[in-house]
Amino acid sequence: MHNSTTMNALTFQRYGKSPEIGFSKIRRPSLQPDELMVKVYAAGLNPIDNLIPSGTFKPVLHFKLPATLGSDLAGVVTAVGSQVSRFKPGDAVYASIFDLGTGAIAEYAVVPEHAAALKPANLDFVQAAAMPMVGLTSWQVLTERLQLQPEQKVFIPAGSGGIGSFAIQLAKVLGAKVATTTSSGNIDWVRSLGADEIIDYKQHDFAQILRDYDAVLATVKGDNVEKSIGILRPGGKIVSIVGPLDAGFARAKGLNVVLRWVFGLMSLGILRRARQRNIGYDFHFVRPDGRQLAAIGQLLEVEKIKPVIDKVFPFAEAKTALTYLAQGRAKGKVVISMLG
Repeated sequence: MHNSTTMNALTFQRYGKSPEIGFSKIRRPSLQPDELMVKVYAAGLNPIDNLIPSGTFKPVLHFKLPATLGSDLAGVVTAVGSQVSRFKPGDAVYASIFDLGTGAIAEYAVVPEHAAALKPANLDFVQAAAMPMVGLTSWQVLTERLQLQPEQKVFIPAGSGGIGSFAIQLAKVLGAKVATTTSSGNIDWVRSLGADEIIDYKQHDFAQILRDYDAVLATVKGDNVEKSIGILRPGGKIVSIVGPLDAGFARAKGLNVVLRWVFGLMSLGILRRARQRNIGYDFHFVRPDGRQLAAIGQLLEVEKIKPVIDKVFPFAEAKTALTYLAQGRAKGKVVISMLG
């Protein structure tokens, strides 16, 4: 066993304009009976990693400050809790630990057994770490929330981004027709992921072009979410992962009446417009789920879906990696490798 009780982690000290993101020596987390201790080999970054320190989600995500950043990891199990039955030390695993109170950009992470899955054998640790949050988000939205059927038409904007590049591939596996937006330089590349209709957003407005769509996975903040109402057939559905948050989400998270009311107000405008046209609107926050990750792993192993990595940074440059991600230009995923 390791005798050292401390480890390096990328942390933030407080919420707001100056969160003081940087490396800290922190206590290695202790293992609960239903948890795995994982030596982190790679951590995948997601846009929410930059939003959390800003305080945007402070009412709904629970961290003890200072808190370790990052949700997605791949690594090797070094120890298991007394109740763990599906994993053993030496197993290569990947997981999202989003909203479980701990972080992934660290030398070690604790992962509840229910959140972990064996790493797909054909992926290296960097590729595997890129997958959990985008994979689970796409899976939960497309299969559970939208219940996408073969031949249905789905709009997934920002097709070259981390979530878009995965969701397009999964929608094609489900047999759907996919439209997306990207810049002109990425059109052929996004087509190679499987997109059927591609709109150069600098030249054209998707709301003027797309018609009679069944579903939208909203991945771009702002009026894009509202504009997508206009492309849907009556009875169509929008699921947004960028907001506005709604009362249903507040209820599901067990939030208090005030927050339910606040989120209800935030989504009032879009809900009213959606209802006028018989469109459904839901906000979705990803949920860690090892069984779903195992199913995604099978698609990765038979190469029905391929990881899309934009850039890999060493652990020492984790903060630079977050800054790079925040610029919003990544084609696919940004990943931190602990192996140098």
